[in-house]
Amino acid sequence: MWPLLGFSILAVALVLERLLFWVRIANRQDRIVREILVLYRRSPRSAFLKLEQHGDLPIARIFLAALELDQPNPEEFRLALESAAQAEIPLLKRFNNIFDTIISVSPLLGLLGTVLGLIASFASLKVGNLSGSNASGVTAGISEALVSTASGLVVAIITLLFANTFRGLYIRQIALIQEYGGQLELLYRRRYERGDTPYLSDPKL
Repeated sequence: MWPLLGFSILAVALVLERLLFWVRIANRQDRIVREILVLYRRSPRSAFLKLEQHGDLPIARIFLAALELDQPNPEEFRLALESAAQAEIPLLKRFNNIFDTIISVSPLLGLLGTVLGLIASFASLKVGNLSGSNASGVTAGISEALVSTASGLVVAIITLLFANTFRGLYIRQIALIQEYGGQLELLYRRRYERGDTPYLSDPKL
C-alpha cells in the first residue's frame, strides 16, 4: 500500500500541473493567435512584439521561431514553423510516460499486496485447527488483503481518465498548431510574392 500511496500522490500532483497548463492555454491561445494574425496583415513588427509578450504559450514560441528569421523564403519559413512545432511536442506530452507507468504498475502492486496478504493469512492457519476464531481471522485477513487490489485499480482508473483527457488535448493542440501555422505561412507567402518581405527591425513595420 505504501507504493500505491506514493503513486496516488504523484498522480495528483502531475494531474494538477497538467490541468493548470491546459487551462492557461485554453483561456488565452485562440484569442491571442487571432489577434496576431490580424496584426500581421497590417504590421509584422507589431505582431512580433505581441508574440514576445506571450512567449509562455507554445504557439507564440513557434511563430517567433519563424518570424525571427532574416528574410527567409517561404520554404525556409515553413521549415522553421515545423521545426519549432516539433520542439514543443515534448512539453505538450509532458508526463505521459509517467502516467502510463502509474496506470500499468498500480494494479500489479495491488495484486502483489493481495497475494502477499493471502499468503500471510493462510500461513497463520494451522492444518487441523479450523476453530471459529482461526477461520474468522483468516477471513478478516483475506478481506484486508483485497483492499490492496481495489486501491491499485482505483489509482489506475482515475489516472487513466485524466491521461486520456490530456492525450485528447494534445491531439487537438497539434491540429490547432498546424491550422494556425498554415495561416501564418500563407500570409507570409503572399507578402513574399509581392516583394514585401518584412524587416522586423524596421520601426515603420
